Amino acid sequence: MLFVMKRFASVLVTSAFYAFAIAARADVKLPAIFGNHMVLQRATAVPVWGTAAPGEEVTVTIAGQTATAKAGADGKWSVKLAPLAAAGPHTLTVKGQNTVTFSDVLVGEVWLGSGQSNMAMQVSRAKNFEQEQSAAKLPQLRMFTEASPNSPTAQFTGKGEWVVCSPDTVGRFSATAYFFGREIHQALGVPVGLIHSSVGGTPIESWIAPETQQSAPELKAFFATQEKTARPVDPAQAKAKFEADLAKWQAAAKQAKADGKPAPKRPQDPTALAERKSNVGGLFNGKISPLIPYAIRGALWYQGEANTSAEKAPFYAAQLRLLVTDWRARWGYEFPFAWVQLPNFGAPPGRDWPTVREAMLKTLSLPNTGMAITIDLGEEKDIHPKNKQDVGRRLAAWALGTVYGQKVATSGPLPAGHQVRGGEVVLKFSHTDGGLRARDGELKGFVIAGEDKKWQPATARIEGETVIVTNPNVKSPVAVRYAWENWPTCNLYNGAGLPASPFRTDDWK
Repeated sequence: MLFVMKRFASVLVTSAFYAFAIAARADVKLPAIFGNHMVLQRATAVPVWGTAAPGEEVTVTIAGQTATAKAGADGKWSVKLAPLAAAGPHTLTVKGQNTVTFSDVLVGEVWLGSGQSNMAMQVSRAKNFEQEQSAAKLPQLRMFTEASPNSPTAQFTGKGEWVVCSPDTVGRFSATAYFFGREIHQALGVPVGLIHSSVGGTPIESWIAPETQQSAPELKAFFATQEKTARPVDPAQAKAKFEADLAKWQAAAKQAKADGKPAPKRPQDPTALAERKSNVGGLFNGKISPLIPYAIRGALWYQGEANTSAEKAPFYAAQLRLLVTDWRARWGYEFPFAWVQLPNFGAPPGRDWPTVREAMLKTLSLPNTGMAITIDLGEEKDIHPKNKQDVGRRLAAWALGTVYGQKVATSGPLPAGHQVRGGEVVLKFSHTDGGLRARDGELKGFVIAGEDKKWQPATARIEGETVIVTNPNVKSPVAVRYAWENWPTCNLYNGAGLPASPFRTDDWK
C-alpha cells in the first residue's frame, strides 16, 4: 500500500511538472528588444514577434489598432502593425493564454549602432562628461543595449532593457550613438530610440553571419590567410598560466590598495580573448540576430581597428560591403547605413589604417550609405579618442541631410576624379559646400609620384573646387595620395568645416 501511495504521489508530481512545463511553454513571450520604455519606428510597418504554444492565437494591441497571428508548429508567431505617427506614451499589449503589457512606449526614430570599442565607449568616458551629464534631461531619448554574448548559432531572444536618458543613466550610454541621437532628436523634435550592440576588440568577421561569409567567393583568400596565421592556444596551458597571472595580480592589487596606489592592469583570459577575436559570425548570431526584424530607420557602424593588421586590411572593403548588404537583406529593406571612418592614430608598426579607411571610402558606392570623416578627431596615443561629440554630430549631419531632407552639409570633401596636366595633377572633389579650405596655413598632407612609384612631398594649392598638386622633381607625375598615413598631418576642409577623406589615385600595393 505504501508503495502504491508513493507511486501515486510520484505520478502526481510528475503530472504537475509536465502540466507546469506545458503551461510555461504556452506563455506568450517576446524577445528582449520589446520592453517598457521602448521606442517603435514611426511611419512604417512595425513587426512584433515572439513565441507561444503551437496553434495559439496571439493578439497585439497599441494606439487603437489590433493585429492577430497564430503560432506555428515551432511556436513562433509574428504580426505587422500598421504605420504609427510619432507620439506616446502608449501601452503595447500582447495577449494569448497570458497577457504581456509594455508601458511608456514611444513612437519616433530608431537607429542601430554597432561595432567595437569606440562604439561601445560610454558617455562617462567622453570629454566634458560632467557638463554632458547635467544636460542629459532627455526623457524622449532611450537606449537599448544588447547584452547577449557571442553564439555558435543564431539566437532569437537576446538580453537587455530599454533605459530612459537622464543625468543618472546617460553615463552608461554608447557615446557615439548618444551624441548622434541627441542631434537628430533636437533637430526633428520626435522621440529617438537607440539600439546599441557592440563589443570591444572584435573584428568585422565576428559581425557578419557565418554562412554568408563562408559562401562569399571574395573571402576565400581571407579564410586561407587566417588559417595560415592563426596561433593555436593550448587550453590547459593557457588556463594554468592565466590562473597563475591572476593570483599574482590579486596580490599586487591588494598591495596597491593598501599603499593607496592604482591597481595594475588585470590579466586577460587568453582562451576567452582568442574566442572573442577569432570567431566568425559569433557576434552576429548572439547580438544582431535577436534584433531582426525590429523596425529601424537605419544603422551606424564604428569598427575597423581590429582589422588593420597586414593580413586583414586588404579584405575589409569586401567585408564591409558584405555586412551592409547582408544586414539589409535580413531586415528585408535597404535601410540607410553609415559608418565612422577610422580617425588619425599613432598605430604601432605593422598596422595599416589607410587601407581600412580607403575600404570605407570605396563602400560609399553602395546606395543609401554615408561616412563620418574623423581624420582630425583622433588622439596619437589613445585608440579611444574622447571627442565623441563631433563623431555623433557628423553622423547626424549625414542623416539629417540625406535621410531627413534637411539642408545641411552631409560630408567632408570626397575625391571625384583627377587629371594629369603636364607636371601637375588636378584633383576634383565633391561635397565642397562653400569651397575648399586649408585650415591653419598652407595646404598639407599631399605626396606625389611618377612612374618610379617613389613618393615625394608635394606642394598643393586650391583653385576653386580643385586642388593642384606638384613637385619640381617629379616631371611626369602619375599618382597622388592625401593623408595616407596612420597619423597624418593634413588640413583640407570644406566651407562647412568638415575635413576631407584620406585617399589615393593609385592602386599600388
